[in-house]
Amino acid sequence: MTSISDDKEGVPRVTPTNSLSPVCAVFLRSNGVGEVLINQHSTAVSAADLTSARKKSIEILIKEAGHYTNPLMVICSDPDGLFRLVVHADGTVTEAPRDMKPTTDTGSIYVTEPLPLPPSSPLLHPQPFESQPTQSEPASASRRDLSPELSEVPAEQGWRGALARRGIPLPPSDAEMADRAHRAAVSRQWPEPRTIAVVNGKGGAGKTPTVICLAAIFARFGGPGVLAWDNNQTRGTLGWRTEQGPHQATLLDLLPAIPRLLEADTQATDINQYVHHQSRDLFDVLRSKSQVLADEQRITPYDVDAIWRVATKYYRLIIMDSGNDESDPMWRRMIDHCDQLVIATTTRADHAEAGALLLEALMRRNEHSSYLVQNSVTVITQSDPKASEESIRRIRGGYLSLSRSVVHVPYDPSMLEGTLFFDNLKPATQRAWLAAGAAVAAGM
Repeated sequence: MTSISDDKEGVPRVTPTNSLSPVCAVFLRSNGVGEVLINQHSTAVSAADLTSARKKSIEILIKEAGHYTNPLMVICSDPDGLFRLVVHADGTVTEAPRDMKPTTDTGSIYVTEPLPLPPSSPLLHPQPFESQPTQSEPASASRRDLSPELSEVPAEQGWRGALARRGIPLPPSDAEMADRAHRAAVSRQWPEPRTIAVVNGKGGAGKTPTVICLAAIFARFGGPGVLAWDNNQTRGTLGWRTEQGPHQATLLDLLPAIPRLLEADTQATDINQYVHHQSRDLFDVLRSKSQVLADEQRITPYDVDAIWRVATKYYRLIIMDSGNDESDPMWRRMIDHCDQLVIATTTRADHAEAGALLLEALMRRNEHSSYLVQNSVTVITQSDPKASEESIRRIRGGYLSLSRSVVHVPYDPSMLEGTLFFDNLKPATQRAWLAAGAAVAAGM
């Protein structure tokens, strides 16, 4: 039995009303643009954002379901992952079991096999979404990693979240569970201040973006009290890539004020005239003076000790950017104060090799440095959009033998130059940095 209806372009379309439902798929991008595929008929979707696009897609599918006796089985693909839904003509939308698909047997709607897409579908090769971060050891999570209150909260993200807001309280996906576990990890507080050092002996390896993004993660989810410190006397760029406060103070201005700042009667706000608050990402920056030569701002190990005492008095977490000279006493003193070591590298072979050689040298330095290496986290930022998956796997594999955890951050043009704001990063990049923050927090 069939009926004839018109699609939105006015072209007659034969639609069965008493047969199996068609193969349906939804493809959406983060900007709210995508399409709904019903068999080989495509309907464009365009909305202000991803959430609105999901709503429009569901409305299209509910209307289409009215033409069929059986509900529609739908594959939904968007930046949050792959989902399977069952859409009924009465507007009911439920999540489908992962192992179910339409069948040609008219006596049964589903069988337990993967659901294939039509081979001729033009959506088999859609424009790429934001790439997902390569999973690493800290990215895995389960309900055991969360408090009962967090693990029992219905889904808030993706299609599951969209359905939960429509009154269908679905449990969170594995990806959302991992995201919740990562947020819980970076929001933890410690009984004493902690110090993180971000290192690589090669310039341009991503140290400064790593410092900024980790500081943003810990400040946004864990609250105030996070300081990013540019421990570099050779043109440190942390001040260039972050907001400037209402002054131009650097650590050279802080040094003579240290005795006063360490007095018992000082207030928490006394430090503000020497650091630069980040209004959007909520951490503070202690700048080096990159406008002058290193010999004009020579910082000694004793200066590092004094600044560190001030930093740990006013902040709960200090993340130190570093120069490229591991022989500099200033650099070595940073390692002595470090609780967690982070190696920053890009997907370039020379950056990866420099970071690995540095870890091997620190292993031989002393017992504390050796412990830092064994407990270290490596963050691989993809600065080249054309970097091959094979090269990324090779670098990651090499560091897994040196570091406790390795996290890959996908390519994002917002990280390459200019002032770096966390909100400007793509969703996949933000999730990768959240995973990196959780990996770092696990070692502290």
